Amino acid sequence: MTSITKNDLNRIPAGVWVLGFVSLLMDISSEMIHSLLPLFMVTTLGASVLAVGMIEGLAESTALIVKVFSGPLSDYLGKRKGLAVTGYALGALTKPLFAMAPTIGIVLTARLADRVGKGIRGAPRDALVADITPPQLRGAAFGLRQSLDTVGAFLGPLLAVVLMLLWADDFRAVFWVAVIPGTMAVALLLFGIREPERHEGNKRSNPIQRENLKRLGAPYWWVVAIGAVFTLARFSEAFLVLRAQQSGVPLALVPLVMVAMNMIYAVSAYPFGKLSDRISHKTLLALGLIVLIAADLVFAINDHWSVVLAGVALWGVHMGITQGLLATMIADTAPADLRGTAYGFFNLMSGIAMLIASALAGLLWDQFGAAFTFYAGAAFCLVALLGLAWQPGLRRVHRHIE
Repeated sequence: MTSITKNDLNRIPAGVWVLGFVSLLMDISSEMIHSLLPLFMVTTLGASVLAVGMIEGLAESTALIVKVFSGPLSDYLGKRKGLAVTGYALGALTKPLFAMAPTIGIVLTARLADRVGKGIRGAPRDALVADITPPQLRGAAFGLRQSLDTVGAFLGPLLAVVLMLLWADDFRAVFWVAVIPGTMAVALLLFGIREPERHEGNKRSNPIQRENLKRLGAPYWWVVAIGAVFTLARFSEAFLVLRAQQSGVPLALVPLVMVAMNMIYAVSAYPFGKLSDRISHKTLLALGLIVLIAADLVFAINDHWSVVLAGVALWGVHMGITQGLLATMIADTAPADLRGTAYGFFNLMSGIAMLIASALAGLLWDQFGAAFTFYAGAAFCLVALLGLAWQPGLRRVHRHIE
């Protein structure tokens, strides 16, 4: 892997740094709440585990539906920032609802609104990163944004744990503190970034009509298909937590598994993003799949805590290799005026695949045990590797100035 220099980071546009810190702040806010929300619903509000599962399922389904519309809307309007601000603002406005919620119904309302906000902002934000970054720096830019986002994903739960210890398990007080970074994220996005001017050469048209979808082309849809199979292989990280619980780690420390995974993810995302600007995307994606196979096999072979920790480390590395890379591949294969639409469909298909994968993983876990679940994940990785071999025509896209 190439070394990182200060000059490399300086070349990345300031707007990408702003979007990265916006993601970091909002992730701190969200994860402070989400890491405690199941316990809050069960212990404070008296909800059943079934109710918790139903709320999470409805929330994720809502985000999927919204994602497929927000990207095309940003293409149609010719503006990304306004939709991104709306999505982040909606997410920030839900935080006080969690703190005040007297009933499970209010939690459901807040959770749905929060996921609507996430669905609105995701595709326009990624399209904005692609819009403001020179083509030869896209991999590094997406890697940097993903790294900063993931830093928030492990700082949030850590801060929540510390505050719960300091304040004698006062859930509502922690939720109120989460309002602060959420509000800061919206303010930073609103005042910290200028959207580039769009050249309106053609009359606006519906981005999801047949003629425009044809313009996305076979290379784009191939990336979407590979991303979906990849997601089937990965399933929900909740299963890493369950595997850690089987390892004999004290229950109170089990959530730290996700902190460790996200730390490794955060550290590795930018270097691999920078590397993707220099080598074949297919080669790097294949490496990510091989690392995921290794992680699955490690999880399957043994549940000792040291082995689980090794699996978690490999899982974090594969996330660092692949997540920013897939976003870069979408930017490279989609027309500039349809990037929002491209990210919308990619996010939708990946989200559907995640729901299917997690349901299948849960079924396999219940019927055949944890080891079989991870062996199945490795098998899906092999399918994705075959997909890479099947599509030899996707050379690294020749970057061009748009």
